[in-house]
This record gives sequence, C-alpha cells and structure tokens, in this order.
Amino acid sequence: MASPLEHSPLAQFEVYQIIPLEFAGVDWSITNSGLWMLVIVALIWLFVSGGMSRAHIVPGRWQSMVEMVYEFISNMLHEAAGPEARRFFPFIFSLFMFILFANLLGMVPGTFTVTSHIIVTFGLAGFVFLGVTVLGVVNHGFGFLRLFVPSGVPIALLPLLVVIELISYLTRPISLSVRLFANMMAGHTMMKVIAGFVVPLGLIGGWAPLLFVVALTGLEMLIAVLQAYVFAMLSCIYLNDAYHIEH
Repeated sequence: MASPLEHSPLAQFEVYQIIPLEFAGVDWSITNSGLWMLVIVALIWLFVSGGMSRAHIVPGRWQSMVEMVYEFISNMLHEAAGPEARRFFPFIFSLFMFILFANLLGMVPGTFTVTSHIIVTFGLAGFVFLGVTVLGVVNHGFGFLRLFVPSGVPIALLPLLVVIELISYLTRPISLSVRLFANMMAGHTMMKVIAGFVVPLGLIGGWAPLLFVVALTGLEMLIAVLQAYVFAMLSCIYLNDAYHIEH
C-alpha cells in the first residue's frame, strides 16, 4: 500500500521500519532514522580516526581538517564556558560533529535528515539541559538558584523577574531543539517544493526554479554548518552558567 505522503514534500521526513524486531513486548525495530544515525557515527569515526591514524608533525590535508575542527571546538568551549569546562570537551566535540554530519549528510539525495525530527533534536537538547542543571546543583548546591535572581533589581519587581528567569531557563531545551529542527525541516521542504516545478515547466521555464534550487542548496549547506555551531555554542554557554553564576 502506497504511503499517503508518497507525493508530498514531507515524504522525505517519513520514518519507517527497515528491520522489524520485537522483544518482551517492546518494539526494537530498526528504522531508517536509526540506520542513518549509525551511518553518521561511522562517518565521524572514519573522519577522525582516518585523519589522526598516521599523524605527522607537518599535517596533511586530512589531518589538518581534523585538527582544525578540534581547535575550533576547543577554543569555543574555552571562551564560552571557561577552563573549568575543559573536561566536557569530548561531549561538546561529539555533539557538534554529530549535528554537523547529520545536517550535511541530509543534503545528499536519497539520504535521511535525522535532525529534521523534533524527537531527535529535543533528545539532544534535553540531555544538555539536564546535564547542565545537575552540574550546576553539584557545583553550587542551593546557590544555583541565584541564577534566577537578577542583581540590582528593586524588591518590588523581584518576584516577577524570578518567574521570568525561571520560565526562560525551563524553555531552553525547547528553543534549542526547535531552532535546529525547524531550520532543517523548512529548508528541505522548500527545496523539494521548488524542485518540483523544474520538470513541469520544461526547458523554457524550468531553468528559473533550477537556478533557485542550486542557490538554495548553497544556502542550506551554510545553514547546516551554522546550526551545528549554534547548538554547540549555546551548550557551552549553558555550561558556563553551571560554573559561573553571574546574577
């Protein structure tokens, strides 16, 4: 039976089973989304291990790319969260690389963009949020609550501002996840819709949407990299809150 999304621009986001598995009443089926996540992890491993397997003092192109990403994430973490957060470098590095590879791989025809699903992006954002909150409580105890108390505020306005700060803090995983999910889904949908006009318009009118798709593809590549950077940078800023309460 054909899928109701078969001819829809949203068909590219459909999750379906590849290998049905069920054990103890729990569905363990492997889906296209899960499969592409494994592919992403494998590609990251090949990229990093391949570039550093034969490291030289004078790096080659592959090694230079790996070292460039390493230094970029290291500097970003140091500047945004401080030297205390250095031990979280492996996590931030893995987070950035996963989102970057997922976004870029999704630009290849025939693949699947896992970051176009809110369950994936919210899972990543939720893990960051819970980890930072636990770390903040461990580092400061009840003093972590000072994060919600702005300094130099009149006492009459303090209750209102505390509520605003608390709501702002609790919505962090929502804003972090929706930003990535919405950008990936909207961009891919727009490309699919515009590309659908190329063939029906033929040789005479088809060149205009074709050129637009080419330009949009370049823009989507830039957004794919930018969204990975924004997600990692905001995670570093949240880590900074867990170490330094500035209010």
